[in-house]
Amino acid sequence: MKIKKIVLAYSGGLDTSVAITWLKEKYSCEVIAFCADLGQEEELSGLDRKAKKTGASKTYIVDLREEFVRDFVFPMLRANAVYEGTYLLGTSIARPLIAKKQIEIAKRENADAVAHGATGKGNDQVRFELTYYSLMPGIKVIAPWREWEFDSRESLIAYAKKHNIPVTATKSKPYSTDRNLFHISYEGGILEDPWAEPPQSMFTLSVSPERAPSKATYIEIGYKDGNPVSVNGKKLSPANLLKELNTIGGRNGIGRVDIVENRYVGMKSRGVYETPGGTILHAAHRAIESITLDREVTHLRDSLIPKYASLVYNGFWFSPEREALQHMIDKSQEGVTGTVRIKLYKGNCIVVGRKSPKSLYNPELATFESESVYNQKDAEGFIKLNALRLKIRKNRI
Repeated sequence: MKIKKIVLAYSGGLDTSVAITWLKEKYSCEVIAFCADLGQEEELSGLDRKAKKTGASKTYIVDLREEFVRDFVFPMLRANAVYEGTYLLGTSIARPLIAKKQIEIAKRENADAVAHGATGKGNDQVRFELTYYSLMPGIKVIAPWREWEFDSRESLIAYAKKHNIPVTATKSKPYSTDRNLFHISYEGGILEDPWAEPPQSMFTLSVSPERAPSKATYIEIGYKDGNPVSVNGKKLSPANLLKELNTIGGRNGIGRVDIVENRYVGMKSRGVYETPGGTILHAAHRAIESITLDREVTHLRDSLIPKYASLVYNGFWFSPEREALQHMIDKSQEGVTGTVRIKLYKGNCIVVGRKSPKSLYNPELATFESESVYNQKDAEGFIKLNALRLKIRKNRI
């Protein structure tokens, strides 16, 4: 099959900048650069000019910020998804949307193939390609990192220099970053030693807890059926709400994590992440659920969090099992409505209040003071029935 046109998922970083030139050389075809605006902000500056200078015949820069937060981040937050207890899945959740829009452009342009800049060692190649095949089973996929002769970021930098390709990575600062409205990640290069502390100059979205204000910041987040809808009483769109919380959280040193995670392909990898707004929303969502969600529903949903998080991490966003889990989770979120008050102080995100018109919390039942709605003698039979099987087992021994 002769490939005439490729749509490349383009970020303007080292890998995809080199990929445009390399794809044109390798396949002698037209390359269209597609960049999803997920909130990279200054990283988008001059991207169209840069892609065309590198050899792209056309550039699509599509604003997906609201769709990203509304249809991908918020459903994931409703599930309280956390991978391996720490990672809030900021890169993972972006890939299916990028790939979805890339397939739409490929169809519009009658492209023969799609391509991405993910390495053959990482998770992103899986996330991109599972989405491609889910949405367009017959599409040709090209993964340059699995084909080209380069074996390191240093060799890519040398190739870029030879072909006058402008890149920001250097040999003295070779770690890679990935930014969107939900987070920014750092990996590779100087971060590959899991014993080495990340340099403070690296961080982008947050100040260090030591440099955060000495006075606590209080904020109130309003929820409607599991989704955050307001900050301090002001209603905001999904993207603007997350952006506001990133700003507030960042200046209070919220959301930094340094982890070694298990990649889907089998190896361990060290990653450093900043997720200020997402960290706040995880805490706030748990808090509003604590007074509005039934106990057994909560426990059932919580038992499914590791599975849901793994599906997102491994690239199965468009799988039937993730969609089935989402339906169950979204049903549970009906009535998860109210307001949460959060205290932010030097990297700490502390829940200090929650209230809801749908609250299941009954102070008359919960009190340790005098009341007339709960008969404490009822607990005796309850305990004896629960102890019955334990007594039988002990008597048998």
